[in-house]
Amino acid sequence: MPGLSHYLALSAILFSIGLFGALSKRNAVVVLMCVELMLNAVNIALVAFPRYLRPGLYTGQIFAIFVVTVAAAEVAVALAIIIAIYRRRETIDVEQIDLMKR
Repeated sequence: MPGLSHYLALSAILFSIGLFGALSKRNAVVVLMCVELMLNAVNIALVAFPRYLRPGLYTGQIFAIFVVTVAAAEVAVALAIIIAIYRRRETIDVEQIDLMKR
């Protein structure tokens, strides 16, 4: 049976993959997906801690639901922004988007 350390290791690996992808990729949609991967890694840790430290409490699951709700709103807003930038600039390359530099 997997213990707390297994879940935390999985969470750390997923967060590291998401962080690497968010910092190294140039496509805005891929960066957004990597941010979502990092949020899911946090959800795994949030659910695992109360399960092993205080069984019977559902605080981790409640926080995970809030994170999923905020992530859904973030995706909706970010995709709307990405579509608006693509319509104006015809690119979603993060390094070529300099709308706020002026």
